[in-house]
Amino acid sequence: MLVKVDSPAKQKFYDFYLEEHQNMACRRLHFAGSSFGLIGLAKSVKNRSAKPLLKGIAAGYACAWVGHFFFEKNKPASFKFPLKSFASDFRMYGDVLRGNLSLKDRKLDKVRAN
Repeated sequence: MLVKVDSPAKQKFYDFYLEEHQNMACRRLHFAGSSFGLIGLAKSVKNRSAKPLLKGIAAGYACAWVGHFFFEKNKPASFKFPLKSFASDFRMYGDVLRGNLSLKDRKLDKVRAN
């Protein structure tokens, strides 16, 4: 069985990304925003229209930015690293779904930022 291991550079950025998402309200808003984006994608495919995707993306970024500006009190990493941040957001989303990151308490995280 092969186990995929991220490159050190990808892991280093993800560690930075997690450091920028310590506040639980911010994490919850990111999770909700990513969900809105995925729902928009699904509706766009189903309806063969870009409008739901655009709405999902707008809702997703709005949730994330509210989380950063009002709860985390920092600037979103997407301002400086848009592609790496987008990928890391969905990695964080997957870690939440797999139970590796908590939306309740950082003490319950199985993945830790260095």
